[in-house]
Amino acid sequence: MAAERVNKILVIVFGFFALIAVLAAQAAVLKPTPPAIKARSYILQDFDTGTVLVEHNADEPVEPASLTKMMTVYVALAQLADGKFQMGDPVLISKKAWKMGGSKMFIEVGKQVPVVDLLKGVIIQSGNDASVALAEFVAGDESAFADLMNQYASQLGMTNTNFVNSSGLPHTDHYSTARDMANLAAALIRDFPEHYPLHAVRTYTWNNIKQYNRNPLLTRDDSVDGVKTGHTESAGYCLVASAKQDDMRLVSALLGSKSEDSRLTETQSLLRYGFRFFETDRVYEGGAAIRQVRVWQGETEQVEMGIANDLYVTVPRGEFKKLDTGIVVEEQILAPVRAGQQLGVVSITLHGEPIAERPLLALGEVAKGGLWRRLSDYVKLWFE
Repeated sequence: MAAERVNKILVIVFGFFALIAVLAAQAAVLKPTPPAIKARSYILQDFDTGTVLVEHNADEPVEPASLTKMMTVYVALAQLADGKFQMGDPVLISKKAWKMGGSKMFIEVGKQVPVVDLLKGVIIQSGNDASVALAEFVAGDESAFADLMNQYASQLGMTNTNFVNSSGLPHTDHYSTARDMANLAAALIRDFPEHYPLHAVRTYTWNNIKQYNRNPLLTRDDSVDGVKTGHTESAGYCLVASAKQDDMRLVSALLGSKSEDSRLTETQSLLRYGFRFFETDRVYEGGAAIRQVRVWQGETEQVEMGIANDLYVTVPRGEFKKLDTGIVVEEQILAPVRAGQQLGVVSITLHGEPIAERPLLALGEVAKGGLWRRLSDYVKLWFE
């Protein structure tokens, strides 16, 4: 009888601890369903990894309205980086630019305005006049500039986008998607970090007219530092936003909301959800040694391996410590080895599901060894 009691007690104890373990494992991955967003299409993704956290109709072509101006800015900054012009270069304002309706910077026909001020007029004031003036300066006319916009869009992988103007005024052949707009915003942040802070400037004055940034989230949420609003009667209210908390940056794109207030509250709901229930962390540093590997018949016997760029992953909060790493290396690595040569693969999984994979590259060079080293290693390989 005593033995039976002991066995029962052990069963109860082990069952209790097993239940605790199961509940603990479940608690780490519990997260609510994404918020119900009232908009035609939207997407929320992590900046560093590109991981999509929430999406709805993200590839549906819709009118982007003034979100278009993100590409206008991207093209101008890309041409600036290529040395085609300087920030201080004067731009002669045409009659077409001056006559543009809608949101305006209030530039005057026949006057000269520096490129840097036109960029501020586009980014902060969402000036249609500034967009056309910038387009004419960069490409000669707006049609040629639209062609440039589409070429850059293609390079950025914006496969469901087509531009016909620089301002975003409605046109049947002028369209984009939530996914393409989010990726464009990420490209602006990634490719032009020195100019991106302009998107967080809250006011700008030109021609003695002070205007406020069209993105009210800048004053509602300190973590938000961009990017662009848009609105036409046919497109509805649109907003692409980026926010950063600690080391995690999120990018959202929301198109076709019913009101100005709705696009703000819905965007905040997306961002709060992303920051609350997900985390992005760096697994490996780019260029840093992950492992040494044996090199045969070389001047030295070892070479360090690593990845080219930082490897980040986005996972539900509390799951980062549960990541598993797998490294596969070529069976026999023979000298010479050149720097940057792929020697293997590192993979990251979570609960057996693949998260990321990167090639392992040689971080240094190994030249062929002398005759004695080559013969010695040849014999060792033969016996192995």
